[in-house]
Amino acid sequence: MTDLDHRYPGGPEPQPYAPVTGNLADLLERVLDKGIVIAGDIKIDLLDIELLTIRLRLFIASVDTAKKAGIDWWETDPALSSRAAHDALAEENARLRARLDALEESAEDTLEEAR
Repeated sequence: MTDLDHRYPGGPEPQPYAPVTGNLADLLERVLDKGIVIAGDIKIDLLDIELLTIRLRLFIASVDTAKKAGIDWWETDPALSSRAAHDALAEENARLRARLDALEESAEDTLEEAR
């Protein structure tokens, strides 16, 4: 018997493990409905000196479950949301217009002082 040949012991002829009831779609639906968190840390030390630490956190869930958990970053990321991109452009446009107005007023004041 190899390491990959997992069978129940006993009986004249070993029987393979019973198939898992349910299918991948049921499992995926359950995971997306409830959500799952996978967390892990990678640390690289050399002579007891910490050189690098990477913390990984993965949250797998449906959009509705993520929103219930307070996660909605995709709605405000301009790379993922056209509405967020439009809002970011409108905000930048307003800031630039305010700066332009301030510069024009400053230029007008300088011209009036020069006269």
